[in-house]
Amino acid sequence: MDTNSAEGAVKEVAGKVQGAVGEVLGDTGTQVAGKAKELSGKAQQLCASTTSLVRDTTAESPFTTIAVVALAGFVAGAIWSHGPANRDYRR
Repeated sequence: MDTNSAEGAVKEVAGKVQGAVGEVLGDTGTQVAGKAKELSGKAQQLCASTTSLVRDTTAESPFTTIAVVALAGFVAGAIWSHGPANRDYRR
């Protein structure tokens, strides 16, 4: 477990506690802040696991990674080149 994932887990637990305290006290603002902190922690954990997955996949099969990046670049270029047809770059 890397640092980012651990921080996300701590943030998630802190958000759950804050939301529970807000529920007990009847404070909607504290509940919402707790839920936001909880979701932020989950997002941080997801980002950390995605980063780890990409890092591991890149190390295991670099040629596949290069092919995927090249394909994504080709698709982005094709979409960009077929933008509005009425562009006039002459000024």
